[in-house]
Amino acid sequence: MQTKAPLIGMIGAMEIETEGLRAKMTDVTEETVSGIRFTKGLLEGFPTVTATCGVGKVAAALCAEAMILRYGVTALLNTGVAGGLAKGLVVGDVVLADFVVQHDMDTSALGDPVGLISGLNIVKIPADKALLDTLTAAARATGLNTVIGTVASGDLFVADAAVKERIVAQFGAAACEMEGAAIGQVAYTNGVPFAVLRAISDGGDGMEFSEFVGLAADRSVKVTREFVKRLGN
Repeated sequence: MQTKAPLIGMIGAMEIETEGLRAKMTDVTEETVSGIRFTKGLLEGFPTVTATCGVGKVAAALCAEAMILRYGVTALLNTGVAGGLAKGLVVGDVVLADFVVQHDMDTSALGDPVGLISGLNIVKIPADKALLDTLTAAARATGLNTVIGTVASGDLFVADAAVKERIVAQFGAAACEMEGAAIGQVAYTNGVPFAVLRAISDGGDGMEFSEFVGLAADRSVKVTREFVKRLGN
């Protein structure tokens, strides 16, 4: 039985998270699908499709589904920045998801646990272990402090201590952002391996975001490029 040639889809929410990847791609072709620009080519010699999905879970899911159905990607990587939740994390550190959760998914009034995804009937969606192992090796090769943990997503820019504490208490999350778990749900539903890489831009309070988002994005790009190099070896 013929297997698909490797093709990884890389998704960031903002241009600052993807422009550094796109700038290093060769043999590029582009098209716009559902208002999202998809750039297909080679990154570090490896076949990739890169897109800036826009902020939020719906935008992320729309992009991930297009990556799978139109381009036939064999894996998905969500890359970018996040707010740090785990103790000891500082700006520029890297969090790699072993699980993703949707912290704003709540049908607990019906007796469900908070975060339960209807239809899938799970709270935490597991990232692909092989991709996670490769990401971990890539992140550590760059010398960046790296933590593996749950990444929590929701349609909320977390900038409130009480919200931060709730997310940590309910899910044990290491970082929070607005797209990874939606991409994870689409990938999981379609049987496509996925991983989530986030560089910390603030402490989950939003106070440092504007100042350090560029630094964090550069670090996520650095780890992503090292990750892709390792996929090609």
